[in-house]
Amino acid sequence: MLKLFILFLFFLMLVSLSFGFYFLMKDQGEAPQQRLLTSLKFRISLAVLILLCLIIGFATGTLHNQAPW
Repeated sequence: MLKLFILFLFFLMLVSLSFGFYFLMKDQGEAPQQRLLTSLKFRISLAVLILLCLIIGFATGTLHNQAPW
């Protein structure tokens, strides 16, 4: 369940990235770029949330590393 939630957050991050690119191209030359900054804030919040989910998942044992080294 946690893996699906992390994948969903990652998908939202990609959507926010695409919206940020759209706002960057659409609002080019206009002084207030509020939509671009809002997209960036949302993307940073999602990255922090993903990081917290990974830390909680590894700490509780829900996520585990299967690397051979």
